[in-house]
Amino acid sequence: PQSTLLLGQARGAAISAAVLKDLAVAEFTALQVKQSVVGNGHADKSQVQEMVRRLLNLPSAPSTDAADALACAICYAHSERVASKIQQLKSR
Repeated sequence: PQSTLLLGQARGAAISAAVLKDLAVAEFTALQVKQSVVGNGHADKSQVQEMVRRLLNLPSAPSTDAADALACAICYAHSERVASKIQQLKSR
């Protein structure tokens, strides 16, 4: 309850700061991130770590927190690539 409130406030502050600086903001569910990175929305943390290691050609698997952050970045990159291709098709 208290931690949920604090997390919501931190999330709101981070989104507000990004918007004020004209930065793109994207939100993804855990299922979307796992589907994008592993190909299975119900993948476990070790599968996410291993796929992040492989996709980024890392010498070893990152920690779970680092893998989660990198997986979010990979998911965002994939979504932007798809959005760009859709825009190109629309402009033809």
